[in-house]
Amino acid sequence: MSAAAGAQARPAPIATLIVVSIALVFGSAVYLGAYFPRTAPLVLPSLLVVLAGLCLGLAVALLRRLQPFAWWRFRQVAGWVLLAYLVIGGLLEFVTVSDGARGDLLLLASATLVLFALDVPILLGYSVARYQSPEQLPG
Repeated sequence: MSAAAGAQARPAPIATLIVVSIALVFGSAVYLGAYFPRTAPLVLPSLLVVLAGLCLGLAVALLRRLQPFAWWRFRQVAGWVLLAYLVIGGLLEFVTVSDGARGDLLLLASATLVLFALDVPILLGYSVARYQSPEQLPG
């Protein structure tokens, strides 16, 4: 058997990119939270949010190229997790507004929460669906 025949294609680093995005989002949130209720300097958390968004965008682009893939299972898992994280994100947004965040700080905190609410469902949906047979139908 040749080396080429025994080699498997390396999977795209989708999970890694999403985990990096989560770490960047958490870094931004912790930085903003350390200053709260005062307004934090927004350059560093803005950069972290932009980098997190780029990582998530690249992960989604790589995810869309997967063939074959158990998209039915991805939608099933990611959909329910997204519902839960939208509730969590909404509660955190309410707390942020109630604590007096306004203007650019509120915008940045909201962007952080949106990324947070998208990262985890996509990661969990991908992590489950990648081990499912694409031909297997639910039921």
